[in-house]
Amino acid sequence: MEKDLSILIGGEAGQGTRLAGNLIANLFNKLGYFVYVYEDYQSLIRGGHNFSEIRVAGEKKEARKKEIDVLIAFDKNTIFLHQKRLKKDGLLIFNADRIEQKKGIGIFADKIIKEEGGIPQMINTVFISALSKALGISFEILESVLKEKIKKGIDLNLKIAKRVYETLETKTKVAKIRPLANSLLLTGNEACALGMIRAGLEFYFAYPMTPATSILNFLAQKEEELKVKTFQPESEIAVINMAIGSAFAGKRSAVGSSGGGFALMVEALSLAAQTETPILIVESQRAGPSTGMPTYNLQGDLDFVLGAGHGDVTKFVLQAGNAQDALFLGNLGLNLAWRYQTPVILLLDKDVSENTFSVDSKILKGLKIEKPKLFFGKNYQRYKITKDGISPLAFPGSDFIVKANSYEHDESGITTDDEKIVQKMQEKRKRKFESMEKEVEKLGGIEVFGKNSAKVAIFPIGISKGVAIELAKEFNFKVIFPWILKPFPEKKVKEELKGVKKVFTLEMNATGQLANYLKRFGILAEPILKYTGRPFFIDELREKFKKI
Repeated sequence: MEKDLSILIGGEAGQGTRLAGNLIANLFNKLGYFVYVYEDYQSLIRGGHNFSEIRVAGEKKEARKKEIDVLIAFDKNTIFLHQKRLKKDGLLIFNADRIEQKKGIGIFADKIIKEEGGIPQMINTVFISALSKALGISFEILESVLKEKIKKGIDLNLKIAKRVYETLETKTKVAKIRPLANSLLLTGNEACALGMIRAGLEFYFAYPMTPATSILNFLAQKEEELKVKTFQPESEIAVINMAIGSAFAGKRSAVGSSGGGFALMVEALSLAAQTETPILIVESQRAGPSTGMPTYNLQGDLDFVLGAGHGDVTKFVLQAGNAQDALFLGNLGLNLAWRYQTPVILLLDKDVSENTFSVDSKILKGLKIEKPKLFFGKNYQRYKITKDGISPLAFPGSDFIVKANSYEHDESGITTDDEKIVQKMQEKRKRKFESMEKEVEKLGGIEVFGKNSAKVAIFPIGISKGVAIELAKEFNFKVIFPWILKPFPEKKVKEELKGVKKVFTLEMNATGQLANYLKRFGILAEPILKYTGRPFFIDELREKFKKI
C-alpha cells in the first residue's frame, strides 16, 4: 500500500459516516500511521449528504488531496458526487443493495444486516470490515478497534464483521510501518478541553453553537472523571457573565462559542478587562456573516476578535492550527488568563474544532497548572498599582473585603472619576499589556517550518497551517505560524523574515484579514484566499504556486 492514502466514506445524515470515519482512523492509528480526518456535513439531522475524508500517511500530513484512493459509498449519491475524484486504479466499495455498479466491490450490506438480526446503523461495521479485508488489515486489528469503539451490541457487530471479512478477497497488504505508541486521535475540541483541564479548569459554561458545541458535550460526558462542572445557561450573555462571576469567586472558568455567540459576549469581555477578571474564551469560527453556513468553515472572525471590546481592552488572542495546538493553547490560555488577570481568546475554526488529528501524547506531560499572583497580608487593595500592572488576587470569603467594579475605580475598587486616579489606573492596565508583550517575546509566539534560507514565506490561519507545511516541503518555502496574534510577536516574526523576498497568507475569508493585520507591522503579504466554506486542497495550491 502507498504510504499516503486518502479514503472517502459518504452517505446520508443519520447513516453514521462520521462513526465509520472514526473507526477507519483508529484502524490506521493502530498500524502506526499518522491520521487526519476531515468532516463534511450539512445542517440536517436526516438526508442530505455527509462524508468523511481520512488521510493516512507515514509522516504527519494535515491537508486534503483532490484525488482519493478509496471511495466507500453508503448510497448512490456518494458515487455521483465523488467518483470523479477516485484514482483510475482506486478502490470502490459500495452497498450493492442500493447501488448498481459494474466496477468495484459490491456488498449486500442491508441483506447481511437483516439476516444476522442487526440494525441499520451496523452498516458501518459492514464497510469497515470490507475495507480491512480489501487492504489486508488483519481481523485481529479490526476486532480490537470494534471492541474499543462499539460498546452496545458488540457481539453482533463482530459476527457481521466476521461474515463480511471471510467472504472477500485481499486486494493489497497493509503493514505496520512504525510504532506510534504515543499517538492519540483527538478532535481539536477534545484536545482544547483536555488542555484546559490540565490547567485546572473547574467550570465550563456554554450555550450550544456549532462548531464549539462538542467542547461542552465532551466535558459534560466526563464531568466526574475530569472533575469539572459544566453549565448550559439560557444565552451566551448569561454564559460569559456566569463565568466572570465564577472566576471572581476563585474558580478557573472558561466559555466557548462561535462568532454569533461571541458577538453577544463582547460587552462582558470589556467588563472582564475592567474588573481584571481572568477568563478564557474559545471562539470557533464558522461561515458567516450571520447564520451563514453553520456546519462549514470560513476564517472571517480574525478582525472581530482582535478588536473586540470597547475601550482599551487588554487581552491575549491565540490561534490553533490543529488538535496538538489546541491541546497546548487550551492549557496555556487558561494559565495566561490567571497569570495576567485578563481575558484570553483562543481562536479555532470549524475544521480545527471538529476534524480528527494524530496528537503526540508526550505533550500531556508538559501541561500544568500555574499559580497566579496571590495576596497575603492585611489591608487588601484589589487593584493595587504595581510595576508590572498585575495586582495580587484574593477571593470572597477572605478576612477582608474583595471588590470588583465595572466603573473606573481606585486601588481599593471604589468608583471614581478623579482625573489623576483615572490616569494612574489606565496606565496600570497599560503596563499590564506591556508585561504581556514581554511574555510573548519570552514564549516566542510563532512556529516556523520549512527551509531557513527560503525566499518565500507563508502565514496561514487555523486549518490552513497543515496544507501550508506540506506545500513548503515541496517548494522549499518557509511557514510562519503565529500562534499568538495579540500581542503580536513582531520582533520574532521579523527575524524570521530576514532574506525573504515574497510573503503570502493562506486564508479562508474574502477580505484577506491576516494580510491586512500584518500590514500594521510593516509586513506586506499577498493573500491567497478561499471562501467556499471548504479548506484548501494541497493539489490546488500546488498548481497555483507552480504558476507563481
